[in-house]
Amino acid sequence: MSSRLTTVPNSVIMQPGTLCNLDCRYCYLPFRKAKHLMSPSVAESVAASVNHWAATRPDFEVVWHGGEPLTVGRDRLAALMRPFRGVVHSVQTNATLIDAAWCRFFRDHGMRVGVSIDGPEPMNAERVTRSDAPAFARILRGIDALRRHGIPFSVIAVVVDPTPAVARELYGFLADLGADVAGINIEEQEGANTRRRWHDTEKTTAFWDTMVAAWRGDGRMRVREIDRVLSFAGAVLHGDRPDGSDRLDPLPTIAYDGSVVLISPELAGFDDERFGTLTTGNVRHTPLDMLLDEAADRTAWLAEFLAGVDACRAGCPYYAFCGGGHPANKYFEHGGRLDGTRTRYCTASKIALVEGVARHARTR
Repeated sequence: MSSRLTTVPNSVIMQPGTLCNLDCRYCYLPFRKAKHLMSPSVAESVAASVNHWAATRPDFEVVWHGGEPLTVGRDRLAALMRPFRGVVHSVQTNATLIDAAWCRFFRDHGMRVGVSIDGPEPMNAERVTRSDAPAFARILRGIDALRRHGIPFSVIAVVVDPTPAVARELYGFLADLGADVAGINIEEQEGANTRRRWHDTEKTTAFWDTMVAAWRGDGRMRVREIDRVLSFAGAVLHGDRPDGSDRLDPLPTIAYDGSVVLISPELAGFDDERFGTLTTGNVRHTPLDMLLDEAADRTAWLAEFLAGVDACRAGCPYYAFCGGGHPANKYFEHGGRLDGTRTRYCTASKIALVEGVARHARTR
């Protein structure tokens, strides 16, 4: 059986440790209060496959992500990075631990840096310390260190209340920080975050419309989601209309213990009564390239998810842009099923996004 996944990904996500020094109220990570560390042998196993892929893909990215990667320390992170050859390393961090020494580390290793911050202080209220204290000032100190040392950075912001006023203020704040690109995530129900947020569709569409207007009026900072819509529109205009026939990027996430989850990093650390496990295997026992080659047979939930993708293709006019959604959103919103269709995530972050960009184009 074909898995419909590519056997060579564009990137891998590595979890150097589970511990996070913050306790954000919307966080999806199940083990963020435990200190589990990835061993160098796991990184070496992953690198054996990645280095082969990177030999023909000079932009292959290794992303160090979640818990808070900097909690593992510079020496351990350097040891985990050492086996990789010819790749681009990036790190997604809450910035609270960034100081001059970390800035030198980022520069010495040619790392791309992404910072998680949700906007000005009132919008950042969900990002708190383990003692439930605001983390805003500590995040800003880390960003200031990046700026002093000339380290470029991107940002990811989680929006819990998408409205036009939030979009205007958020864009201006993040651009003023000096970010070159922002990723905007509307809060999702997934993983350890069981909060069920019902975002008003009209307000969310207006949020994206306003975000486009802010970007066009300012232009200092790109917005990842707008880029994706414009890239899609450009493909359509040039007669290369995506139809979902392209195979999916498996986006393997390697947890601290070597277990591998495909497509949705948010599934890492969870088991399931029906499937037994949501992992595809473990790089301590099986090479990563073999796990991807045999993904259809090794990933118990994949066939059910692909059935849901086919249902989206058959019934949703936004399918060509969305591609059928992400396993984690379907799994956690649909009570452990992966063959469903529309989710609150796709309504807020795909459908409202496309409609918001289109509304701006029609009315400006």
